[in-house]
Amino acid sequence: MHWLYLFAAGLLEIVWAVGLKFTQGWTRLWPSVGTVLAMAVSFFLLARALQHIPIGTAYAVWTGIGAAGTALLGMLLLGESASPLRLLCVALIVAGIIGLRVTT
Repeated sequence: MHWLYLFAAGLLEIVWAVGLKFTQGWTRLWPSVGTVLAMAVSFFLLARALQHIPIGTAYAVWTGIGAAGTALLGMLLLGESASPLRLLCVALIVAGIIGLRVTT
């Protein structure tokens, strides 16, 4: 169950990281509210996961999901570069996440 909390926390990290773009410097109310809510729930779920998953593993997985997911959404939704080298780097992040899960 704690790995599910961690996975959900990572997905919400993607939501709030992308949400920051849409707050326009915290000047737009509803994107700002949604972003803060996603942050709060993401941190709550991370804290729950930390009850049974080592901090180094949990934090690396949480940030890895957030980094890879945010990079991919930036490419898909925001027109950021999807060069082969960038995609390779995202794949390496995902490989690291899988490696940490398998070895923990």
